[in-house]
Amino acid sequence: MPTKSDEARARADASFKKEERARDGAEAMKEYLANGRMIRERTERLRALRLAKEAADKRAATDKPAKAVAGKRAQRA
Repeated sequence: MPTKSDEARARADASFKKEERARDGAEAMKEYLANGRMIRERTERLRALRLAKEAADKRAATDKPAKAVAGKRAQRA
């Protein structure tokens, strides 16, 4: 038969474990949010780089044919 001190110890242990789980949960949530923020920042940076590259490629593609056409016209004349 459990004594009052055993019951008190069991309650204290249960309380400690509950607090420990709460701390672990809070830490896990901070890590989860930090990882999400890091992924969003990386995605934003990579998207900006991709858009800049696409714009540069588009400019380069539109500039080359104009020069080539002008060169061909100059050769015909």
